[in-house]
Amino acid sequence: MTQTFVVEAEVRALQGTGASRRLRREGKVPAIIYGGNDAPQNIQVSQNELMKQLRVEAFYSHILTVKVDGVEQQAVLKALQRHPVRDETILHADFQRVVADQLLRKTVPLHFKGDATAPGVKLGGGMIEHHQNEVEVECLPANLPEFIEVDLSAMKLGDVVHLSNLNLPAGVSLIELKHGADITVASCHLTKAGAGDSEEGDAEGDDAAEGEEKKD
Repeated sequence: MTQTFVVEAEVRALQGTGASRRLRREGKVPAIIYGGNDAPQNIQVSQNELMKQLRVEAFYSHILTVKVDGVEQQAVLKALQRHPVRDETILHADFQRVVADQLLRKTVPLHFKGDATAPGVKLGGGMIEHHQNEVEVECLPANLPEFIEVDLSAMKLGDVVHLSNLNLPAGVSLIELKHGADITVASCHLTKAGAGDSEEGDAEGDDAAEGEEKKD
């Protein structure tokens, strides 16, 4: 079942630092909704309700319904400013309207699977390192993925997964690749312990060979 999110908001009449502080004391978050074919609107949302939704990973990469004084608008969460010390306190939120026939850019998470069963880990004594946890995509709103799955179950020692190796949903492209940056997403390499065992094994082999030479 497709998940849906509704953000209840009100028009924010007062602006400025002082007004924003008063709003936060009242349990509200100052925010803005912009983009699309309409003018930007200063809005306010409930701190508690927004925090509940932010605890759901899908909220960050879904098309949201933002109801401003009862009027529905489709948007994505574009930016979030948290308190530098109190992470549970949201200082400001930006929502960007989406239009069905206009491309949008959004950051979506990567979901990795198969780490434990990869040959490089299970048989080679290595480990898999995740270099990226999210990617920026470009697509039409209808094609926006909740996440992109990365299957690492076939990785051997020395293997590297780049952005160009990801299986993307139809209609989705990666911004980094458009700029020619095929960055590393994951790699499989020996752990320090595994590398030490290998070096020790090589040394023992050298000693044995040297002993045989002396016997000769």
